[in-house]
Amino acid sequence: MVEFMQNSAYAGVTISLVSYGVGAWLKKKFGFGFFNPLLISIIVTIVVLVGTKVDYETYNEGAKYLSWLLTPATVCLAIPLYEEWELLKNNAKAVVLGVLAGVITSLLTVFVLAKLMGLSHENYVTLLPKSITTAIGMGVSEELGGYVTITVAVIVITGVLGNIFGELICKLFRIHEPISKGLALGTAAHAIGTAKAMELGDVEGAMSSLSIAVAGVLTVILASFFASFI
Repeated sequence: MVEFMQNSAYAGVTISLVSYGVGAWLKKKFGFGFFNPLLISIIVTIVVLVGTKVDYETYNEGAKYLSWLLTPATVCLAIPLYEEWELLKNNAKAVVLGVLAGVITSLLTVFVLAKLMGLSHENYVTLLPKSITTAIGMGVSEELGGYVTITVAVIVITGVLGNIFGELICKLFRIHEPISKGLALGTAAHAIGTAKAMELGDVEGAMSSLSIAVAGVLTVILASFFASFI
């Protein structure tokens, strides 16, 4: 199996896509939040790699092509935003302040937890970009001296948890306004949260798409400031 993975340029991509397909099928069939396609694809891929004794480097030689699609996929999220442009203009102040509050809360939470747990500077800055899309978060982590691989894992986990529990939390706190729900999901759980927001409605999806970009820019600016705290 290792030899096959080394000789095949697309084996890693195939495993990743099939694993995601399994997750999507489970989510559609059962509708249970924990059957998140991304979470299921991660678990299935790990099981396959461990079972066949294929190391990550060998797998990534074929799977790295998927990473190239991260940035264009993120840019495509501007489409639902364009469709709700008038709504954005009418609520610009609330949108900016909402996203800013979310970003500051995310960074402050990481700082407080890092202090309580006695994390090193490297571990601390690794966690700072946890709530922004991977394409931006990897650059922030690398620039600040964090562990990029761990940052990617933390970003994925944050997104999956936001996708699973985001709607429940909104119901728990009686948040019914579509704009508020979209901003919360996008700011806290980036693209994976936006996938959930799009399931909830067009307005939620558009606002979540916007918050990914705004939260990314604000995190890039503020993370350098927060990085100096530890």
